[in-house]
Formats: sequence, structure tokens, C-alpha cells
Amino acid sequence: MTNELITGCLNGNRLAQRKLYEHFYPVMMGVSLRYAGNRDEALEVLNTGFLKVFRNLKKFDPEVGVLEAWIRRIIVNTAIDHYRKVMRRERTEIIDNGIRQISALDEGAVESLTAEEIMSCVQKLTPAYRTVFNLYVVEGYSHAEVSKKLGISEGTSKSNLSKARMRLQKMLERLNARVKENEPEYALQY
Repeated sequence: MTNELITGCLNGNRLAQRKLYEHFYPVMMGVSLRYAGNRDEALEVLNTGFLKVFRNLKKFDPEVGVLEAWIRRIIVNTAIDHYRKVMRRERTEIIDNGIRQISALDEGAVESLTAEEIMSCVQKLTPAYRTVFNLYVVEGYSHAEVSKKLGISEGTSKSNLSKARMRLQKMLERLNARVKENEPEYALQY
């Protein structure tokens, strides 16, 4: 039965695809649920994984492996990719929160900027300022931990963070003013 389903799926037969999906749904949903935070997220992982299964089914060799194990590997890798995407999104939110904490902009000003615009400002810091800022604000390390990681004194860590905050504040104020005036980003001078 499985070889017939594989052949049908390879030929684009929607009924065969549906049967394959339904056949492996219970087991693969269980796999997805172990990696996801909730049922909706698990279903998203599962469906994305099955799209990958159908796109790559021609690569499956029944003489080399078992279809269930092959599908499981795709679902697990899809769950890991999903986790990374969620973590990037959360990291962006953490950065946004860190920027809000250091910014003296008026209420609502930072919210009018996109995460990409804020990240662009962080990326324009010097490597030393950017690294200390990320370790302290984003990763939550103490100045003592930052100094050990980077081989600098605590005073240098504090100084770099202070300077990074001042530069970010100036960049964000300029960016926010340009956004309000609808000027293109290339006009920004740092």
C-alpha cells in the first residue's frame, strides 16, 4: 500500500497525498506536539513538514530507508526551523524592549519604527559597542560576565554600553524624525 501511495503522490494525485497525510498524521502530530508550544503551532509545523515531504518525495529511496522514519526526520527538522524562527522573532522583541528602555523618545515614537530599522541602527554601532550592547541588553549578561567573555575590564564594559546607548538614542531620534518626515533612509547621516 505504501509504494502505491508514494507513486500516486509522485504523480501529483491529490487523493494519494491525502491518504499519505492521513496515514501518518497521528504519529507525526505527536512528534510535532513534542516540539511545539501548543496544538496550533504543532499543526503549522506538521503541515509545513508535509509540504516538504511532498516536494521532496522523489528523493526518498524505499530501498535505503523507511518512509515513516524519513517523514519523521523532515517533521523534526521543520520543528527545529520553526523554533529558530520563533527565537529570532523573540530576540527581535527583546531588542525592541531593550531599545525602548534606553530611548528617551516620546511615547509611541519607537513603536513607529520597524524592527528592521531598529536592528539597522544596532548593526551600525562599532563592533565593541554592538557586542557589549547585545551581551548586556539582549542576552542579559552582567558587566562582570561581559568583561570575562570579552577580556575587558568591567569599567570598559560599562563605558561601551553607555556610549552604545547614547549613539543608539541619537540614531533612533534621527531615524524617527526622518520617518515622521517621510524622508528616505539613505538620507540618514550618522
